[in-house]
Amino acid sequence: MKSDYVFQRNSRADLPLALSGDGCYLYDDKGKAYLDGSGGAAVSCLGHSDEHVKKAITEQVQQMAYAHTSFFTSNQAEKLASRLAHAAPYDISRVYLVSSGSEAVEAALKLARQYFVETGQPNRRHIIARRQSYHGNTLGALAAGGNQWRRGQFEPLLIETTLISPCYAYRDKRIDESEEAYGVRIANELETEIIRLGRENVMAFIAEPVVGATAGALCPVEGYLNRIREICDTYGVLLIFDEVMCGMGRTGALFACNIDNVVPDILTIAKGLGAGYQPIGAMLCREYIHEAIENGTGFFQHGHTYLGHPIAAAAANAVLDRLVNDKLVESVSKKGQYLKNKLNECFHDHPNIGDIRGRGLFIGIEIVQDKQSKNAFDPSLNIAGMIKKHAFSEGLICYPAQGTIDGRAGDHILLAPAFIISDAEIEMLVEKLDTTIQQTLQVK
Repeated sequence: MKSDYVFQRNSRADLPLALSGDGCYLYDDKGKAYLDGSGGAAVSCLGHSDEHVKKAITEQVQQMAYAHTSFFTSNQAEKLASRLAHAAPYDISRVYLVSSGSEAVEAALKLARQYFVETGQPNRRHIIARRQSYHGNTLGALAAGGNQWRRGQFEPLLIETTLISPCYAYRDKRIDESEEAYGVRIANELETEIIRLGRENVMAFIAEPVVGATAGALCPVEGYLNRIREICDTYGVLLIFDEVMCGMGRTGALFACNIDNVVPDILTIAKGLGAGYQPIGAMLCREYIHEAIENGTGFFQHGHTYLGHPIAAAAANAVLDRLVNDKLVESVSKKGQYLKNKLNECFHDHPNIGDIRGRGLFIGIEIVQDKQSKNAFDPSLNIAGMIKKHAFSEGLICYPAQGTIDGRAGDHILLAPAFIISDAEIEMLVEKLDTTIQQTLQVK
């Protein structure tokens, strides 16, 4: 039953009522099936009816629902932190459990600031990020991102953040340079900006290892993140990796940064950690950062009411059982390659498909007006919005977005299906997407 009292994200939208979910499908109150090709926003990595996770939630509810973390810890939170710490790269060994990706990024930014205060470097306050990035919708996380559409009206409320170029080889690599040379050139913008601001004033650089919603699964070229790490080490700047969307197996490894073999100082995860069954995220940091707090004031000046929630932690532990113990993460690269192959077969000669990119089951498709020139469609045409509309009518959920290039121009589709998706369902996804694009662009 729908009422007139929910404050919807889009107050003009007449949304269908979702009643049930099974596997890779959601069903509305009319009985229509929707193939979830994007996991919502890259959330539902286990689909919508995982019995193991549901059982874990039920058992925890029966035992204990909630205990405030200023008074207690819990078995589920302790277990989850231990598992994440042991799975994380190098000496990332401390885990701060929160309820969302935005909260995880807020915690990361505050920890970075407090670390420098605790270690006698209070002038370090500047954050450097990249254009065409997104790190969350709370004010601190929003300020740290480069999504101009989301930032727009809130600019007067945001702390100052410097934005350098994204690693966007499809558009920005020169014809006369290799991918590696391009990566170094773009990464060196970070060093230039640190010097401009003054090395003693820069706190952190934050980036998504694989960019999600804002630019459509942009992957770093080889060597780019290594050079970023090197620059941060040289100037004593903390490196924060935002893996809220690309982490937890989505790109083929439990932690996306493992693929590039680059270790951040602070790392954030969410979405796939709870797989949609519970709202949960985490901020992880290297041991030396925790030691600075422990040996200083001993108190991280930050917190939320529901952090470390036992039911959410129980769900996340069950999700990890499926991802790691049942080896679903190991299947992601193979399934992702099958999806990418099918997309290339279908759209290889399509005049409006400019680029198909991504890692694992995290695929971006950039839509262009002309494949040769790479010119974008006029933003007023709202190509991304029309794709979403037509896909939905076809029973396909995908994640189109506008402003891919500069926050205004450019359209892309993000695909992030559940790790349990079958080959037949991948083929159906591509067929539905083909029909959708034909309807949107009137390509016969």
